[in-house]
Amino acid sequence: MSLQSLALIEEWPVPTAAAGVVRADGTVLGTHGPVGHRFPLASVTKPLAAYAVLVAYEEGAVELDEPAGPAGATVRHLLAHTSGLAFDEHRVTAPPGERRLYSNAGFEQLGDHVAKATDIPFAEYLRQAVLEPLGMTATSLEGSPAKDGVSTVEDLLRFAAEVQAPRLLDPRTVAEAMTVQYPGTKGVLPGYGHQNPNDWGLGFEIRDGKSPHWTGASSSPRTFGHFGQSGTFLWIDPDAGWA
Repeated sequence: MSLQSLALIEEWPVPTAAAGVVRADGTVLGTHGPVGHRFPLASVTKPLAAYAVLVAYEEGAVELDEPAGPAGATVRHLLAHTSGLAFDEHRVTAPPGERRLYSNAGFEQLGDHVAKATDIPFAEYLRQAVLEPLGMTATSLEGSPAKDGVSTVEDLLRFAAEVQAPRLLDPRTVAEAMTVQYPGTKGVLPGYGHQNPNDWGLGFEIRDGKSPHWTGASSSPRTFGHFGQSGTFLWIDPDAGWA
């Protein structure tokens, strides 16, 4: 199914469409289009930002359950979109942990929190902690950690291989990131309406029983990832063994 998806892209009337499939061992099974072209990631920036936060956690700069963001919220709440912050405004619309409110503002406060804890601007911390070690030389954060990343398919394949077989993080930390946080929390999945539950890990959306879903009908319930408004997609199916 993975390579079939690449073949389908050939039918799209878009000359710059690019995609790739990679296994956990880093083997690229196939690509399509200009894989070195730099695309605006939009919200696919969030998994990269979340990974940097997890590096900061393992380095001891932050704790997942320490206060961050609005009153009563934590780093974990911000990563899991349960801080209560609105979508694009720095205002509280619900108590922490009560609803899954997808929030760009939450990731911006998360970036500020890590920058303060490390005394390094978040874009630079992301570069040092994630991009440079993985050889993602064409990727940069040019503004908000919620939506202003720029990258290539080549670089995202490197990141997807890392998430499947972690080298920068303890595999237990990555497993926690792909585990549902605050189970049973309902909310709106952008573009797909109200979901009950609306399952998320730490910066990654988890498919579980959601249907229809942007990862397609053949992806397993354990599939996780993110999509962006610019037409970007990154997802990993652990059962299939590829991203």
